[in-house]
Amino acid sequence: MIVALIDSGLGLLPTAAWLRKLRPDVDLLLQLDPDGAPWGPKPERWTVDRVVGAARRSVESGAEVIVLPCNTASVTALEHVRADVGPGVPVIGTVPAIKPAAAACRSVAVWATAATTASKYQADLIAEFGGEAKVVGVACHGLADAIDRGDLVAARDSIARAAEQTPGDVEGVVLGCTHYPLVIDAIVAALPVGVRLFDSAQAVAAQTIRRMDALGRPTTGNGVVRVLNSGRPGTLPASAAAFESGRILGAVSD
Repeated sequence: MIVALIDSGLGLLPTAAWLRKLRPDVDLLLQLDPDGAPWGPKPERWTVDRVVGAARRSVESGAEVIVLPCNTASVTALEHVRADVGPGVPVIGTVPAIKPAAAACRSVAVWATAATTASKYQADLIAEFGGEAKVVGVACHGLADAIDRGDLVAARDSIARAAEQTPGDVEGVVLGCTHYPLVIDAIVAALPVGVRLFDSAQAVAAQTIRRMDALGRPTTGNGVVRVLNSGRPGTLPASAAAFESGRILGAVSD
């Protein structure tokens, strides 16, 4: 069985690494889009076409399950992908872990890109899942871009700025961009001791395995990791080797 993961950049690495840890036999198809990245600022129709096109390539390449480990792709294109590939191919999206954070903490900050922080999408999620908790958005300017470049110095600078903007009474921080778990140690170091972090990667990987097993098909593969960069066969960018998840998936530096 082949599981395809689709994102514009390195945000797919944490979920893919969890899949590798939980089911090392499953073959993975990692679809990145260096030609079109980042997707967040792009027009909605453009993003839908880009993500649906990648999903079609996944199915043509033998994928039986598709994962969108990207908030932009999930909110913009998830239903379009499901309609395009049909009911026989499970498509798993990603939602920031606001609900479990709000259930466990009285005060929560959602760290996300500037576009997501300002979006109706995030505001609606907070309204729906925030419960009784005080939930605020914190824009992490430049963090996702720094991660895609493998620039850990710039990433730490962005994290420091976000930490300064985070209210002092916050008990939990939601990592509202799938790139951010790649620098989770730096985020922990920048926040007060005891602040809990919430991200979706492990839960999305677990849901993917449930949906995969529910198909009732043989799942044993060879643990192969294939990469398509804007549809072209290739390898993970060298910047992926800066992160444990990238190294788990075979990334090497130049």
